[in-house]
Amino acid sequence: MAATRFLSHITIFNSTNSNLYSITILAILCTIFYLIGIWQHSLGPIPIPNSSSSVSGFLSSAPCYSLHTTQLDFMPHHLPHDPTPATTRVPHFPPCNISFSEYTPCEDARRSLKFDRDMLIYRQRHCPERNELLKCRIPAPYGYKVPFRWPESREFAWFANVPHKELTVEKKAQNWVKVEGEKFIFPGGGTMFPRGADAYIDDIDKLINLKDGSIRTAIDTGCGVASWGAYLLSRNIIAMSFAPRDTHEAQVQFALERGVPALIGVLASIRLPYPSRAFDMAHCSRCLIPWDNYDGIYLIEVDRILRPGGYWILSGPPINWENHWKGWNRTADDLKAEQSRIETVAKSLCWKKIVQKGDIAIWQKPTNHIHCKATRKVFKQPRFCQTQNPDMAWYTKLEKCLTPLPQVSEIKEIAGGQLQKWPQRLNAIPPRISSGSLTGVTGNNFVENTELWKERVAYYKKIDYQLAQTGRYSNLLDMNAYLGGFAAALVDDPVWVMNAVPVEADQLNTLGVIYERGLIGTYQNWCEAMSTYPRTYDFIHADTIFSLYKDSCDTEDILLEMDRVLRPEGGVIIRDDVDVLLKIKKIIDVMQWEGRIADHEKGPHEREKILFAVKQYWTAPPLAPKHDQ
Repeated sequence: MAATRFLSHITIFNSTNSNLYSITILAILCTIFYLIGIWQHSLGPIPIPNSSSSVSGFLSSAPCYSLHTTQLDFMPHHLPHDPTPATTRVPHFPPCNISFSEYTPCEDARRSLKFDRDMLIYRQRHCPERNELLKCRIPAPYGYKVPFRWPESREFAWFANVPHKELTVEKKAQNWVKVEGEKFIFPGGGTMFPRGADAYIDDIDKLINLKDGSIRTAIDTGCGVASWGAYLLSRNIIAMSFAPRDTHEAQVQFALERGVPALIGVLASIRLPYPSRAFDMAHCSRCLIPWDNYDGIYLIEVDRILRPGGYWILSGPPINWENHWKGWNRTADDLKAEQSRIETVAKSLCWKKIVQKGDIAIWQKPTNHIHCKATRKVFKQPRFCQTQNPDMAWYTKLEKCLTPLPQVSEIKEIAGGQLQKWPQRLNAIPPRISSGSLTGVTGNNFVENTELWKERVAYYKKIDYQLAQTGRYSNLLDMNAYLGGFAAALVDDPVWVMNAVPVEADQLNTLGVIYERGLIGTYQNWCEAMSTYPRTYDFIHADTIFSLYKDSCDTEDILLEMDRVLRPEGGVIIRDDVDVLLKIKKIIDVMQWEGRIADHEKGPHEREKILFAVKQYWTAPPLAPKHDQ
C-alpha cells in the first residue's frame, strides 16, 4: 500500500515537470517570434489604418519580401473580370438633335458632295469615319405613333411619322400618296400604272405566270413608294425594293412605313449587295436608270442577280414610245434609238424578249450559257468574267463582263440546279447545298438547322408575348441570318424578314442559300450603318453578332445602330455568351431599353443566354412656337 502511494507521487511529479517544460519552451518561442517581428517591421514604417482602410490595403503596403499572402478567389467565374478604372465609366448616350431624325449615316447628303457625280457615284454608300460616329440616340419626330398593322399599313401611314408632303404635290396626278387629316393614304398608283398597282400586276400576270409558285423573289429598281412590292406580297411574291436617297423626298421611308421590304440603294459603280442568281424577277417602272449607257453595265448587273430563266420587266420610257413620246417631252427618234440600244444590250446578254404588250416589255434570261458561249463569236462584248466571285457584292466594282452561269452537261439542264416552286422551296435542300458548292454545309446540316430554328422561335414566343402576338410586328431584321432558319420559322406569320449576312462571314457566304429558299436579304458590315432610315424595323434578332465583331468595332456603336433602325416600342432578341450579354445589358440600361437575360432554350447550364429587350417609347420634344419679333 505504501509502495503504491509512492509510485503515485512520482507520476504526479513527472507530469508536473513535463507541463512546466512545455510552458517554458512555448514562452521562449513566442518571445523569439515577437522580437523577429519587431525587427522586420522596423525596415519600413508601419501604416496606421484609418476609418477607410481595408485589410487588403494594409497588407499591400508591406514589402513584398516580408509578407507572402495568398488571396482566395470566391467570385463566380461566369462573371466578367473587374473593369479597369478607365472603363468603369457609365456610358451616356443622350438624344441627338431633332435635325438627325431621318439621319442615314452612309447616305448623308453633305458627305456625298465630296464624291464624283459621274455614274451617280456620289449617291452610293459613303460611310462616316470612326471619329465621326454619333454617340447619341436618333429621336423619333414629336407625335410619332406605332404604325398601322399589316395589311392596313399598305394603304395608310401616320403623317407624324414621315412629315413630308412633297410627294403628295409632285405626284398628285399619278396617285402615289395623298394626305387626309393625320394620315397618308396610298391608293396604289404609280407613274406607269394609273389604274393601281394591283391592276398593273394583273397585266403582268397575263404575260408570265405569277400564280404557280415559280416566281417568288423579285427586285424593284427605283421603287418609288414601293406599291408594286406592296401588292405582290398578297400573291406570295416578296420584292426587294430600292431607290436612292432621295430624288423624291422620303420615298423609301414611305415604303418602310407601309410595311414593305425596301433599302436605300442605287445602281452606280458598285454591285448591288445581293448574290448572283438571287431574284426570279427584276422590275423597272420608269425608274430613270440609263440602261443603254456605259456599254450596258447596269443591265449586266441585273443579269448577275437574276436566276437562270428569270425575267426582266420594263415599263415606261422608251417602251411604247409611239404612243407616249409627246407626253415624255422627247423626240420619237430619240426614244426609238434608246429602245434599239436596250434591245441590243439584252441580246448581247443572251436574253430573249418574250413579249411586249402596251406599256410592258418582258425579257427572259437563259437557263444556262451553252448557246450564249457560242454567240460570243457574234457578240464579242460583253466577254465572260474570268476572276471575280459572282457572289462578292460588298463595295465590289461593277465590271463590263458577263457573269458565267454554273456549268451544265446538256442544253435542257438549269444552271445551278432546279428550284422547287413556292412554298416547297422554303424547306427543300437548296441547290447550292446539294451541289456541295457551300463548303462544310450538307443537306443534313440544313435539315437540322431548319428544325433547330423552329424550336428556338417557339421558345422565343413563350418568353416574348409580343412576338407571339399575330400582327404586332411586320418589319423584322435578322442581323446574322446564316441559312435563314429564323425567317423560315416565321413564314406563316404576317411578317417579312430582312436576312443580313455579315461580310465577315465571307468564308461561308450563305446569302445565296437564303434566296434559293425564297427569302430575301442583303450583305452587311455591322461596323457600318445599314442603308435604311431610322425606325425601319419593328423587331431585331441578333445571333452572336457581338462575339463576331468583338475585335472589329465597339459594342456600343452596334447597339446605337440597332437603336437607330428600331422603332419606339420595338422588340430585340440577342443571343450570345453570357459575358457578352452582361456587358450589353449595362449599355442598354442607359439607352432607354428595358431588357432581361433568360436561359438558353436547353436550360441554365448553357453559357449562351438570350437577352430580351424592348425600346421604350420616346420622341423629340415639340418644336417651340415662333413668336413675332
